[in-house]
Amino acid sequence: MKQAKILIVDDEDKLRKLLSRIIELEGFEVHQAEHIKAATKKLAQYPIDVVLCDVKLPDGNGVAFVEAMKKDHPLVEVILLTAYGNIPDGVQAIKNGAFDYITKGDDNNKILPLLYRALDRVKLNRSLQPQLVELAEPITGFDQVIGTSSVLMEAIHLAKRVAPTNATVLLTGETGTGKEVFAQAIHQGSPRGNQHFVAINCSAFSKDLLESELFGHKAGSFTNATKDQKGLFEEAHQGTLFLDEIGEMPMELQAKLLRVLETGEFLKIGETKPTKVDVRIIAATNRDFETTIKQGLFREDLYYRLSVFEINLPPLRDRRIDIPILAARFITQFAREQASEVQTLSPAALDALLPYTWPGNIRELRNAMERATILCTQTAIQVSDLPYEIQKQYTPSAGTSLALDLATVEKQHIQRVLQHTNGNKTKTAELLGIALTTLYRKMTEYKIQ
Repeated sequence: MKQAKILIVDDEDKLRKLLSRIIELEGFEVHQAEHIKAATKKLAQYPIDVVLCDVKLPDGNGVAFVEAMKKDHPLVEVILLTAYGNIPDGVQAIKNGAFDYITKGDDNNKILPLLYRALDRVKLNRSLQPQLVELAEPITGFDQVIGTSSVLMEAIHLAKRVAPTNATVLLTGETGTGKEVFAQAIHQGSPRGNQHFVAINCSAFSKDLLESELFGHKAGSFTNATKDQKGLFEEAHQGTLFLDEIGEMPMELQAKLLRVLETGEFLKIGETKPTKVDVRIIAATNRDFETTIKQGLFREDLYYRLSVFEINLPPLRDRRIDIPILAARFITQFAREQASEVQTLSPAALDALLPYTWPGNIRELRNAMERATILCTQTAIQVSDLPYEIQKQYTPSAGTSLALDLATVEKQHIQRVLQHTNGNKTKTAELLGIALTTLYRKMTEYKIQ
């Protein structure tokens, strides 16, 4: 990331300068403000990444300032500086959108690991933003394939190698992994790219209808066949035919498809003279062909003709690094279609998306972002806008924009103070403002050693 810009907001001149010195030694650009008015001006002047803000300021409360600031600067992360024993401020700050809080008087070295974690969040959130600009122009070819994960890059590499050839391609992978997008990219990257790309889902038709759709028919060849009908093979002549869900094709039609692949010829329904075509085939399936062939549901010889060049597309759970950029692309698309003011994901919403298993893969993510964009009433999508399946498996943790439950925050705070006092329980109880017996009871309750 570029040289990060940090803003320290505190009316204590000595503390502000000490923190500035510590942070500047890490190579960061540091700005200072002694009150909220000055901080607001700095935020307008500079692209601040992280704000370190005191709770009590001369012209207002830091916790309230966090909430107001996050509305105007949703991508800026905030670390609140609190007094010892002030758990409610820390809890409320996280609820208002703060990244985390740290107590004044802690070892100053603790601020740096927390600062680096906040900057990691800033970098991740801002990785979503470039996609807002990219949709201004039509996206074609391999630019349609979004992501930077190594498994996706390997699939793209293979697809680019085979695209300029006439080889038949078989795309395998779970439902929703983007097989048609890959097929279109391969077509557009080939010498046939300025010809027709024709797609059909083989599972969407009965045997008779699929045969008619693919190969066409002569007038009078069956009931309601009132005129000659071209099939998709003829429509795709000199171009590409994409056969999605090829594993669902009835056995009777598989022999006819095999003949086209071997000779480039086929018979229309009701015709005796063969039709010759020049068509490149790209097929796709989410089936395990080894099992399907053993079950007698798919011809082995056809499989070998289709799988001249096989590319497996990874599921989304194996390329989680791509989730933010995919989500951003979909949010931009749907916000534009719906004339919505939604711009991005809140940090907590992104935290909820990343660990989810995504059984429906990219298609499921796309649907989730469409739903969330419709429901969202802010500029950033919240966890509550996401589908229930994602919400129910999400567990908030420190550093998200959701409030932790009080018990969790209290346990973390007691642990921090114990660490500060090197385990001195009497001093810890004094700093926390509670009786020593209460401290022991809470340590037992929270299983603190």
